[in-house]
Amino acid sequence: MATFVLYESAVGYGLFEVTEFDEIGQAVDKVQEAVSDLARFGRIVKLVAFKPFPSAADSLEQINAISEAQLTDELKNFLELNLPKVKASKKAKFKLGVFEPKLGSSIQETTNVPCISNDVVGEVIRGIRANISRFISVSDADLKRAQLGLAHSYSRAKVKFNVNKVDNMIIQAIALLDTLDKDINTFVMRVREWYSWHFPELVKIVNDNYQYARLALVIKDKSSLTEEQLPAMAEIVGEEAKAKEILDAARSSMGQDISPIDLLNIEVFAQRVIKLAEYRQKLHTYLLDKMHAVAPNLSALIGEVVGARLISHAGSLTNLAKYPASTVQILGAEKALFRALKTRGNTPKYGLIFHSSFIGRAKQRNKGRISRYLANKCSIASRIDCFMDASTNVFGEKMREQVEERLRFYEEGVAPRKNSNVMGEAMEVLKTQLVTEEKGDGADKKKKKDKKDKRKRDDEEPAELIPAAEDGGKKAKKKVAAAEEPVVEDGVKKEKKKRKVKE
Repeated sequence: MATFVLYESAVGYGLFEVTEFDEIGQAVDKVQEAVSDLARFGRIVKLVAFKPFPSAADSLEQINAISEAQLTDELKNFLELNLPKVKASKKAKFKLGVFEPKLGSSIQETTNVPCISNDVVGEVIRGIRANISRFISVSDADLKRAQLGLAHSYSRAKVKFNVNKVDNMIIQAIALLDTLDKDINTFVMRVREWYSWHFPELVKIVNDNYQYARLALVIKDKSSLTEEQLPAMAEIVGEEAKAKEILDAARSSMGQDISPIDLLNIEVFAQRVIKLAEYRQKLHTYLLDKMHAVAPNLSALIGEVVGARLISHAGSLTNLAKYPASTVQILGAEKALFRALKTRGNTPKYGLIFHSSFIGRAKQRNKGRISRYLANKCSIASRIDCFMDASTNVFGEKMREQVEERLRFYEEGVAPRKNSNVMGEAMEVLKTQLVTEEKGDGADKKKKKDKKDKRKRDDEEPAELIPAAEDGGKKAKKKVAAAEEPVVEDGVKKEKKKRKVKE
C-alpha cells in the first residue's frame, strides 16, 4: 500500500511519497537512521507535488486554519489533484500521513482519504523539514526569512488582546498597593516617634496617620502655635473642637524644645510621607477603574480589591477562570491546606475570599457554606469576564443579589430565587443595554455626519459669494465711473450721433 506524507511549510504545501515505508515503518529507530543518512533518505522519500503560497497573508491564513484543524479549499484541491483517485464504492489503496491527528480526521471526513498520524510519520516529516531545500528550489536564507516572518505574523494574530483588558496591570497595581501600605505605615510610625519628642500629646488626640503628618507640617514648633492656625488645623481634623484641644495641649505640652534644623528634617520627611499617602489614593482609584474595565462582574460580586487579589494569586484572569470553584474557595490558604492534609486535620474553609463582606456577615456555623457558594459565583463571574466580548457588570450584580438571598436564607429561612430565573433576568437586561448602545452609536454617527455636511456647506458658501462680490464691485466701479463722467461729454456724443444720422 502506497504511503504519502503531507508537509506544511512556511512557503507552501508539499506532498511526498514514501517508497520504503513498509520496510522501515515498524520501527522508529530505523526511520531515524534513514533520516540521518541523507543519501538513503533521498531514495526513500520523493516529492510528488508542491504548491507555493502566493503571499504572506495567504500563508498566515493557511497556517491558522491548520492550527485549528480546518481543511481549507486550497488544501482540499491540492490533495484531490495530486493524490490517486478514490472511488466512492471502493477502498483507497494508499494512506496519507499527517502530523496533526485532528487535521487528519478533518481530511478523512471531507475527502474519504484514509489518514494516519504516528511516531513514524512524525520522524519522516522531521527528515523532510531538515532536507526541504533539497526537494524544492528555495534557498536556505529565503526559507528562514519566510519562517521568521510567518512566526511573527502567527504570534501577532494569536495574541489578540484588548489593551483595556490587560490583567497584568492589575497584578502590578495590587502588589504595589500592598507594598505602599506597609511602607507608609512604617514611615508614619517614624514621624510619630520623631515628632513626639517635641509634642507627645498630639499622638493621643489624632489617631489617623495621614492627619498626623499634615498637622506636624502645620504646627511645626509648638511654642509658635497661635489661634491664627486654628482654621488650618480644623480643616485637617474636620472638627473645630479638636483643633482647640490641640492648641490647648500645645500650650501645656511637656515635650522638649526642638532646634530649627531638627524641625526642618521632620518637615521634609513628613512631606514625603504625605505625597506617598496621596499617591496611594490615586493608585487605589486607578485599580478600581482597571478592575471595572477588566473584570466588571467579579468586581461587582466580591469587590475590586478582593477580586484583584484573586487575579494576582492565580497569575492572570484566564488562569482564575480555569480554576474550579473548590480551588477558588481556598485560594491563598495553600499552606493551611497542605498542613491539614499532612496532619489529617480539618481543611480550611476559605482563603482570600474571607476578606469579602459576605463571610464576615455570616454566622460562624454558616461561614463554610457561604464561602463555598461565593466561590462558585466567583468562578462563574471570572469566566464571564474572561471569555465575554462585551463589557458589562449585569451578571455580577445579579450574582451578588443571589449571594445576599442565600445569606438571608441561612439566617431567616427565606427561599432564594432559582438560578435560571436570575440569569434570565440578567440576559434581558444585557439585551436592553446592547440595543440602547447601538441606538446611541447610530445617533452619534448621525451627528458626526451632519457636522461634516455642515462644514462642507460652510466651506462651499464663501467660494460662491466671492465672485458675486467681485461682480458687484465691478458694477459699482462702472456706476461710479459713469457718474464721474462730465455731462458735456454726453452732449458731444449725442451731437456726433445726430450728424451721423443726417449724413
